[in-house]
Amino acid sequence: MKQDRKPVQEYVVTRHRPGQTLRRAVLVLVVAIVTGVVGYGAGLARGGYGLVGSSGGGAPDERLKNELQGLKEQYAEAKQQLANLERGKLIDRQALDQARTTIVDLETRVASLQSDLTFYQNIMAPSEISKGLQVDNFILVPNRQSRSYRFKLVLTQVGNNKSYIKGLVAVNVIGMHDGTKEVIALRDLSEDIEDLGVKFRFRYFQDVEGSLTLPESFNPLEIQVVAQAEGKKSSQAERTFDWDDVLEN
Repeated sequence: MKQDRKPVQEYVVTRHRPGQTLRRAVLVLVVAIVTGVVGYGAGLARGGYGLVGSSGGGAPDERLKNELQGLKEQYAEAKQQLANLERGKLIDRQALDQARTTIVDLETRVASLQSDLTFYQNIMAPSEISKGLQVDNFILVPNRQSRSYRFKLVLTQVGNNKSYIKGLVAVNVIGMHDGTKEVIALRDLSEDIEDLGVKFRFRYFQDVEGSLTLPESFNPLEIQVVAQAEGKKSSQAERTFDWDDVLEN
């Protein structure tokens, strides 16, 4: 004997949006109130006072006037509620944008602090293969002038930081000029550098900063850095950077 199957119930999933529902309700209320006001106004214009108990040619009775006044007050209240909703929506959007901006700023700050922490950790607790004088980094930032850049070279002393290390560091820009490979010393590109070798003296790290301007028709490819320590800590550190890798946008 076959059993009767119960009809399958269908469910419709709708998204719950309290703000949108309230807004629709206010809009419906506004439309209803406007319709009522227009209806009463039209009745008055046609001389329909007698329908509510007036004397034909006299003024509208008090009840009609009170109802009309009540509708006007409800209409004004509905308009204010709608304005409040719109204002609240704008405030929420501004608060959200501000929160997003704050989060991005905090993430940037955290990344910067993490980078600084790693930098100092590498200086104070280096691996066995990286000790002594090091060419840590080279950074280029474009200036407003064409083919002009700000540069920053970072030298570090890794491991034994009890005494100062001193010496000279030379920087060359390697590139192509009219189809020929060319090596240009930093002092020939920068007014901030006077000698072939820049003097350094530090315990933990030292920055060498300035501006450089490339000649026309010169296509830079690499930055070559050679640092030479003198005295008891005599050593040499050399590193070559790709131009595109150190250029910040």
